[in-house]
Amino acid sequence: MAESALVLYSGGQDSATCLAWALDRFDRVETIGFDYGQKHRVELDVRQAFLAELKSAAPHWSETLGEDHLVDMGMLGEISDTALTRDTEIRMTDAGLPSTFVPGRNLMFFITAAAVAYRRGLKHLIGGMCETDYSGYPDCRDDTLKALQVALTLGMDQRFVIHTPLMWLDKAGTWALAAELGGTDLVQMILEHSHSCYRGDRAHRHEWGYGCDDCPACELRKAGWQAYSNRV
Repeated sequence: MAESALVLYSGGQDSATCLAWALDRFDRVETIGFDYGQKHRVELDVRQAFLAELKSAAPHWSETLGEDHLVDMGMLGEISDTALTRDTEIRMTDAGLPSTFVPGRNLMFFITAAAVAYRRGLKHLIGGMCETDYSGYPDCRDDTLKALQVALTLGMDQRFVIHTPLMWLDKAGTWALAAELGGTDLVQMILEHSHSCYRGDRAHRHEWGYGCDDCPACELRKAGWQAYSNRV
């Protein structure tokens, strides 16, 4: 029986790696992205470049890669008061979380993805969440997503399986996984056509990709690339 999947593909390094992971395992793979008024909306532009490059450079995956869905979730930005949706400083809050935390974001992403997957006949949901090298977001934790899988399956009366291939990997491990899946070609595609910087900076190109080199996302990506480069 053919197995199909829907990848939460934002345009970032993690979700790009997860897309390759899914293409390596499932018979049909579709992608979904979300426009929620994020300041780094450029990620929605580069995701199309990555998808096009992937189809061109990896013909063995091009037939497996199916439709891309882009969902308007502007209401999430409207109800959020965070550094990703407002012109505010990136800092640690009194709650002990960075101001880039968008409450409920990943929960809403998976619920929306499951609704699309239900209609499209897709059983497996894949996200790039991780609680090894991450900013402490509670909706990235393994326990959160295991509980959500149960809720989605019960609430829609259809079996869903949430996969988080990066959950126990650090950023260096994520780069290594990309290399394992697609070699240097895939690593180069992710370097050039993915975006992590919270400030949406595509003007500055570093050895680890584009970004401001200062925000938490850039710091994680840079440190991961340096650690990975020291291993190879």
